[in-house]
Amino acid sequence: MTAMDAAMNDANNGAKYEPKPEPGVRLTPAQLRARRARSIAIALALGVLVVLFYIVTLVKGPGVLIRPL
Repeated sequence: MTAMDAAMNDANNGAKYEPKPEPGVRLTPAQLRARRARSIAIALALGVLVVLFYIVTLVKGPGVLIRPL
């Protein structure tokens, strides 16, 4: 038992702490799948962008660092 658990039990006079269900929107399984698909698409697009920037930097070579300030 952690210190926080002990404090919760003391505050509740020994009653076990049970979190209340949070109110809000519950997504359907189809909506959860759509959310996951969107998240994967965004992650892939970001990964491709990072790789593209890396490749462009390599192609430009050290000239990218030689510029007037």
